[in-house]
Amino acid sequence: MTTELDGLGVDLQAIVDTFLAETSEGLSAMEQTLVELEASPSDAEALQRIFRVAHTLKGNAASLGFKGVADFTHVLEDVLDALRSRALHLTPPLATLLLGTVDLLRRMVPAAVAGEDEPDAEALVLLERLRGVRAGGGAAPPGPLAEPRLERREAAGRRRDDAARDKTLRVATELLDRMTNLTGEIAIAHGRLRQTLSGTVGQVTPASAAHEEAERLFAALQELVMQARLVPLWPVFRPHVRTVRDAAAAHGKLARLVTEGEDVEVDTTLVEHVRDPLTHLIRNAIDHGIESPAARAAAGKDPIGTITLRAFRDGGSLVLEVADDGAGPDRQKILARARESGLLPDGALPSDADVLRLIFEPGFSTADTVSDLSGRGVGLDVVQRNVASLRGTVAVAGEPGLGTRITMRLPLTLAVIAGLSVGVGGETFVVPLDAVVECLQLSPGDRPHEDGRGIVNLRGRSLPFVSLSRLFGAGAPSSGTERQVVVVKTEEGMAGLAVDAIHGDGQTVVKPLGRMFRGAVGVSGATILGDGRVGLILDVGAIVRREHARPGARAAESRHPEPA
Repeated sequence: MTTELDGLGVDLQAIVDTFLAETSEGLSAMEQTLVELEASPSDAEALQRIFRVAHTLKGNAASLGFKGVADFTHVLEDVLDALRSRALHLTPPLATLLLGTVDLLRRMVPAAVAGEDEPDAEALVLLERLRGVRAGGGAAPPGPLAEPRLERREAAGRRRDDAARDKTLRVATELLDRMTNLTGEIAIAHGRLRQTLSGTVGQVTPASAAHEEAERLFAALQELVMQARLVPLWPVFRPHVRTVRDAAAAHGKLARLVTEGEDVEVDTTLVEHVRDPLTHLIRNAIDHGIESPAARAAAGKDPIGTITLRAFRDGGSLVLEVADDGAGPDRQKILARARESGLLPDGALPSDADVLRLIFEPGFSTADTVSDLSGRGVGLDVVQRNVASLRGTVAVAGEPGLGTRITMRLPLTLAVIAGLSVGVGGETFVVPLDAVVECLQLSPGDRPHEDGRGIVNLRGRSLPFVSLSRLFGAGAPSSGTERQVVVVKTEEGMAGLAVDAIHGDGQTVVKPLGRMFRGAVGVSGATILGDGRVGLILDVGAIVRREHARPGARAAESRHPEPA
């Protein structure tokens, strides 16, 4: 198979293997949901799930150059969209036709990977039946589905998949989660055993020697388990080279993709959730952001637009950005469409940030016509849903003529980070080490005020800080025991965290918060400490944003006296 990704240093086979596995999972989910939908045809959420599978399959196939699969799935998507809008109703004959379509796609996708992307006679017949259903607005016309032949070809597809799986092994994330939890529990047990043997310090006994050897072997095992969970982002980033090229060409535009941070390694659970949002954001940037070559030239820009896909770690968060140098958001058009669709009452005057957030509302679209890129109002809604499922945030910024930047900030649900352990009122918190700049001794005159905030002089610069004991209620309000300040830096700026003691740094296994604590501000996860207690991992970015946003924060900084 030859694609335009050849010659770019891309491991195309790894991308194709992932495409095959994800397609198989998606079609299985579609099949199951269709069967359930027959019993409950009015289930809007079930229809939405089926539509998203088809939408994702179409986009992925187009990105890899499988035009036959993409064109076929686009017609299927039209039928599913008619079902969502109630222009069509799901009848038993139509459900049978859609199930036959799933079977057909199960052999079309492996065949396309093998170089047979042109639809055969059977596929063309089924394609015409789908078009007839959409055009006629009724039930599926009768006709055999030739199931025996589909089963034989599906078996051939399975043989090709089996050959691909000889080189790789997909492991359920639940199994990796269990392995990680077990290694954490073993670490706790080792810590307790170490305390039990502490009386033999300085003495080499059979028990202490065996324990040291066991700890060495366990440390190596734990490192391997953690590495098994971490995967680089390049398999997610690089397929979008083709996405940008083809999507721009289809709309008479020129665009290039620039990637930054594709070697950042993240937890595998994050990778599974960011694929779809990135695809929708990039396609949205081409359709709504990048201008035509003539318009860009008239504005003094390079006729070839640039879309930047960027990833980086920020404290306890993974930040993904999709930025373009296009026309920027049209706020007046967004407002007009929001009022037309009832999302915004007439006369309402939302803030600039609130206007831009409207683009993430379900069903919202500023496209004038429905195309293969936009107009259905599902793209940015998918982004919002996926990010929210990870307890993350998504924000949009941009200026007319300068482009748009959409930022997804995702907490680390499960990973290993280097952390600095600090003591606060008898509790232990972990500060991600990559956010720590330095530590300062806090003089009595710089102790925080009653509201838990204060200002410290950092080499001639006023640095605001907040008492963690006041922020989290970990100590008595009038204790005044804070002795040190941990200086942290994020994209929002710098700030200080006042603590009672600094215990030291080390590797920390991040565990997700329970449902009850998911709304806690300033906390991104938890960890099991060496003594078996639970320690909270701080979301430094959220704490700094909160401090910079409080009233009078900037004024307080400017009032702080500078040294003579």
